[in-house]
Amino acid sequence: MSVQQALEENKLYMLDYHDIFMPFLDRINSLDGRKAYGTRTLFFLTAGGTLKPIAIELCLPPMTDDCKRAKRVFTPPADATSIWLWQLAKAHVCSNDAGVHQLINHWLRTHACMEPFIIAAHRQMSAMHPIFKLLKPHMRYTLKINALARQILINGDGVIESGFTPGRYCMEMSSFAYDNLWRLDQEGLPADLIRRGMAVEDASQPHGLRLLIEDYPYATDGLLLWSAIARWCEAYVAAYYPSDEAVQDDYELQSWYTEAVQVGHPDKCDAPWWPRLTTAGDLASLLTTLVWLCSAQHAALNFGQYPLGGYIPNRPPLMRRLVPAEGDPEYEHLVADPHRFYLSALPSLTQTTTFMTVIDTLSTHSADEQYLGERPNEEWTADPAALAAAQEFAAEVRRAEEEIERRNADPARRNRCGAGVLPYELMAPSSGPGITCRGVPNSVTI
Repeated sequence: MSVQQALEENKLYMLDYHDIFMPFLDRINSLDGRKAYGTRTLFFLTAGGTLKPIAIELCLPPMTDDCKRAKRVFTPPADATSIWLWQLAKAHVCSNDAGVHQLINHWLRTHACMEPFIIAAHRQMSAMHPIFKLLKPHMRYTLKINALARQILINGDGVIESGFTPGRYCMEMSSFAYDNLWRLDQEGLPADLIRRGMAVEDASQPHGLRLLIEDYPYATDGLLLWSAIARWCEAYVAAYYPSDEAVQDDYELQSWYTEAVQVGHPDKCDAPWWPRLTTAGDLASLLTTLVWLCSAQHAALNFGQYPLGGYIPNRPPLMRRLVPAEGDPEYEHLVADPHRFYLSALPSLTQTTTFMTVIDTLSTHSADEQYLGERPNEEWTADPAALAAAQEFAAEVRRAEEEIERRNADPARRNRCGAGVLPYELMAPSSGPGITCRGVPNSVTI
């Protein structure tokens, strides 16, 4: 198959951490015990529906115009030495992936960017306001956990700076991503899948899109929950806003959204892409996105951290050595003792155990967790229409969980079923306490 044919048939995919890292590489690599590249990894979609890595590009800022080591490409190994070079290249990709996962997808998109909407809700809406009532379970504990994160996780010389490759530049990188990448109108699941090239618009399909990788557990399970949340928000909004004028004339509602955008996101408040809030459909769409981010999106990013990333040699959060090239003094060390060299490139024992302890805690459900579809306070409203919509939402969430269980038992789904393959349960709504690698809490609680 030619490259052109593979592109035309949607067989090639790229994991691109080049542009987000390149502006910081000179400073990161000047830190003691920190080494990084801008990485691009090319995958081929096999006939079985799985992705196979076929090339890794490692990039550094060029020291001169003809610097050959500024860009290196590694392919699957052909001999003993190239096996170790390939392993080191993959480790750098995994390190970048761990950093982007934690600093951008997790902290920025689900913790930090939701905070203004929560603060504005408490400032601008009465506790009796119907939209405040809808949002209340999805705001639980978030401000508290964000305050704790600023004290012990993302603070200067804190756990995040100590545990990830960017070091003291972790929060600057997160801010860079906010400035250049974050848009609320693309944070909903369907828009995000299309933006990332994992789906294309297709009005004939459910959700208005067609997945390019059919067995993509995050997307397929996520769309089940997204649809349930969307129908719940639409039904709830319809119960209280019989017309678009009712949305426009709701002073508390409009004040909430205005403050969240203009005060909570002042750097972006004049951007043209902010969703409008002039119709009942606008309101239902906005609420769907916010509930999704606070519940299912955060759960998918957070509660698999220890089960999937706790074995550090498999997914190191930082790297301490670059990949040596033939002729470098370090290359001889690699050839002489590849095991020792590889381990010396990974986090130290202290860094490893500290990181494992932290993600163990972050991946743990508390005993008082409240999960998607649950409302322990049965007296939250006396409105029959709202109660009926809530009951239907809870039933749809349960049906989604049953469907996820069926999918995990289907041997044709090779990305979630098979020898040594963990079932994908991060979108399975219910869970017990502890580390379970499943469960979708209503809110960002950890």
